[in-house]
Amino acid sequence: MIVTRMGDGSFIKMSEEEVKADIEAGVEDAVKRGKIEPLTAAEIDYLVDICCRPQKFVSVQQGNELILTYDSGTLKITRLGIPIGMPQIMQIYERAFAADTLELAYVHYSFKPIKMIVPEEQYAVAETSLVTTAPLFYGAMPNLPLYTQPDGPCPNAAELLPAGKIAEARAAQEEAVEYAVKDMVFVGSGVYEAGADGIDFDTTAAAGDAEFQATLLACEQLRAKYPDMAIEIGMAGEFVLGFHGQLEYDGVRLAGLYPHQQVKLAEKAGASIFGAVVNTNSSRTFPWNLGRAVTFCKACVEAAKIPVHANVGMGVGAVPLVMTPPIDCVSRASTAMAEVGKLDGL
Repeated sequence: MIVTRMGDGSFIKMSEEEVKADIEAGVEDAVKRGKIEPLTAAEIDYLVDICCRPQKFVSVQQGNELILTYDSGTLKITRLGIPIGMPQIMQIYERAFAADTLELAYVHYSFKPIKMIVPEEQYAVAETSLVTTAPLFYGAMPNLPLYTQPDGPCPNAAELLPAGKIAEARAAQEEAVEYAVKDMVFVGSGVYEAGADGIDFDTTAAAGDAEFQATLLACEQLRAKYPDMAIEIGMAGEFVLGFHGQLEYDGVRLAGLYPHQQVKLAEKAGASIFGAVVNTNSSRTFPWNLGRAVTFCKACVEAAKIPVHANVGMGVGAVPLVMTPPIDCVSRASTAMAEVGKLDGL
């Protein structure tokens, strides 16, 4: 019997035949939802092999290693209650963790509150760039709901929609997009001019199609302003929620797009890296989630002209939905993404 996990992290035992059946079912679900090509029989067999290996930790063949980018890098240390400054945390990532890239982040991790302290963040960026060598990103979330009342200037679409005020809700989201774009461009410009190599729009479209549109527009403006700037767009979910329902970018309706469709718009907006996301179903097995995630991500890579760094962490990329992701699942998901999904990074 094979020891594996459910999507909530709990251990289960499965036969090799059951593992293969669940992987095939996950692939089938991705094919049906995304209208994409399935994995080949050989690729499915390789996923079965990855899941059934007895080692707790598995890895890629030598030469198939991937570049890693990070979201909210500095916060991973400060959440532990260790009082270290951001530049020093980045030195730990580079010199102790051997990180490929670095990412500075403010504790609120959203552009709206960060715009108030851009000068302070510029100091952290400038100091970090002087003591590190690896490419340095600055990351934050678009977080469109922060622009809604009572804390923001715009009416709350989540209150207007249940009241049947559809037009008003859409107008409120469109107004929020304008504010968000200005803040993202302002913060992105500030940290880039202070020495950051790029910006990471993390958890994009968490608030639906309006937030995705805002991020694409901000990316477009930053690319025009800084041709050499690295811009990563990391998504929040596998498909874009149609909270507005009618918004478009470059003539394409944003609601309902899956990773292989999202990446094409990210390219047009000027993104350098695309962070594809496939949500983990906590009530299904790890093999089911793995087959599904790799199928979506492989299709995204095949459609992309820019590097794709799939999100492989808590609750996404087949990894169980737990605060401390188990290494047995993380290593298997990472190996599968590299060797079957053919991703450029994670």
